[in-house]
Amino acid sequence: MPLAVLLVSLLAIVAIVFAWRADQRVRGSERELVKRQQDSAVQAAEATLVARQAQEGARESAAKVALLEARLNEVAVQRSQLEALVQSVARSRDENLLGDGEAALRAGTQQASLTGSAEPLLAALKQLDDRFARANQPRLEPVRRAIARDIDRVKAATVADVATLSIKLDEAVRMVDELPLLSVAEPRRDLARGADAVGADPTLPAVATALSATASSPGNGLGAWLSNQFGAAGSFLVGSAWSELRSLVRITRIDQPEAMLVAPDQAFFLKENLKLRLLNARLSLMARQLDAAQSDLRWAQGAIDRYFDRSSRRTQAATDLLRQVAQQARQSPAARPDETLAALAAVAGAR
Repeated sequence: MPLAVLLVSLLAIVAIVFAWRADQRVRGSERELVKRQQDSAVQAAEATLVARQAQEGARESAAKVALLEARLNEVAVQRSQLEALVQSVARSRDENLLGDGEAALRAGTQQASLTGSAEPLLAALKQLDDRFARANQPRLEPVRRAIARDIDRVKAATVADVATLSIKLDEAVRMVDELPLLSVAEPRRDLARGADAVGADPTLPAVATALSATASSPGNGLGAWLSNQFGAAGSFLVGSAWSELRSLVRITRIDQPEAMLVAPDQAFFLKENLKLRLLNARLSLMARQLDAAQSDLRWAQGAIDRYFDRSSRRTQAATDLLRQVAQQARQSPAARPDETLAALAAVAGAR
């Protein structure tokens, strides 16, 4: 019995020990659970706070994103408006450049046609080429090539030099008073030199020379008698007398008899009329009316050929001047920048 009681007591003690230890463990587990629960509550509170803060941050971020999107949309709208404005300005600038270039070319063409000089058109072409060079746009290169070709064409065009022709006409007007008329006999200076001694007919000097030789020959008539009586002195006297007599006679071929009908008092009006025609030709040249100038020059040349002595050097000089003016005062087609205008139209149409 005592052994059984002992065993029961030991078992009771062991059970109590195990129960106590189990209770301790349960208590420890409870404390650990309470602690963990508290920690979890703290962490949950912190997580809630963080979540709330994150939610608030998300809302703020969403608001900021919405604001940024609105601003981005505004920027996009402004950018599109700015691009449209830039394109409009560029288009307007290009259109103005093309329009101004065409207007300048047409103005230069009108000035060239009015003044008869190619300088206004050349200046307009060069100025337009400089503007296109500063613009530095590839699509304007065909226009610049057309401008270069038009510049070469305008430079190659012949233009009458009005200033030089006017000077020549002034010289011709000055020479009119010195031109010898066919109807007015004038003394000849070089009587021993063929045509100047006897006039314009080349067959007449031989006749005059034969008469002179006959009169002054020692073996014929008076010349022979004087030569026999006075020797060489007589022949010299006969030659001198014949020269004086020959200076009083003028033999001239006149193809148009009306030239001899000009009275001395009408010679003044004839020359003044010739001067007026030459001055009219000069005014026509200054006004670039070349057809009218050619008409006046033809009339003046016809009058000189009809009424004045063509064997005179002064008449020949005046005729040469009028011939030079008539040859140089030709109506040439005005140079036009058609190729440049076509290139400008093509560029404007391509836009």
